[in-house]
Amino acid sequence: MSDPSTIPPPGELQKPEPPKNPKSTEGFHWWRRTFQYRTGIGLTPEEKQNYENDYHFVLQRKQCQQCYEYRDWILKYSPTVRFMAQQISKLNGNGGGQVLPFDESKIVCDACPEWRSGGFHPELGILLCQNRIRDKWHLEDTLAHEMVHYFDNLKWQVDWLNLKHHACSEIRASSLSGECRFSAEFHRRGFGFTIAKGHQDCVKRRATLSVMGNPNCKDEKQAGKIVNEVWDSCFNDTRPFDEIYR
Repeated sequence: MSDPSTIPPPGELQKPEPPKNPKSTEGFHWWRRTFQYRTGIGLTPEEKQNYENDYHFVLQRKQCQQCYEYRDWILKYSPTVRFMAQQISKLNGNGGGQVLPFDESKIVCDACPEWRSGGFHPELGILLCQNRIRDKWHLEDTLAHEMVHYFDNLKWQVDWLNLKHHACSEIRASSLSGECRFSAEFHRRGFGFTIAKGHQDCVKRRATLSVMGNPNCKDEKQAGKIVNEVWDSCFNDTRPFDEIYR
């Protein structure tokens, strides 16, 4: 697969504005710039000071603190997230038998546009959208989803601007994270689906929506076509799990 460095590196930064169109390049990279402001990585001293003074996307301290409390609880007690952290640690050891501790600082909470609950960037890590997290169980599903992307990127060096690469990881993340299990779909959509078909429909729907946000995707029709093209191989690939969690 292509080198993930094909994603444009951080350049001259201005305080990010929320994207008017989540399908745009700005929308695709908005959270990456938000992550930079939150961590301070790549910012000049003046930009850091501006962030401290008036960065208007940081929500109330209580909401931010709650997100981190949920994050820390899930990292400690969620079987899915703990397992993914272990698998990521093994890959970070470059397969040489060495296991590096999972870097929890790579998981950051911040405010995001209304159309997403989290994000992953290969250089920066995982963003949890504190203004979109309903409760700790929603955060668990979101974090597990992004950790599948983290795993995929380490294992296969995903090119996130390649639509097939992107679609494959989105299929796996939605399927393996638990966000498409019966109880989650029932909460979102109510009655009218079987467990097996409901799970697959949920995965396809969510993967298609995510691929639509890729700047190289023209529209929903193309996103759905790409998802269908890679569906069989990617949906049936449950690594590092033995089976799909429903």
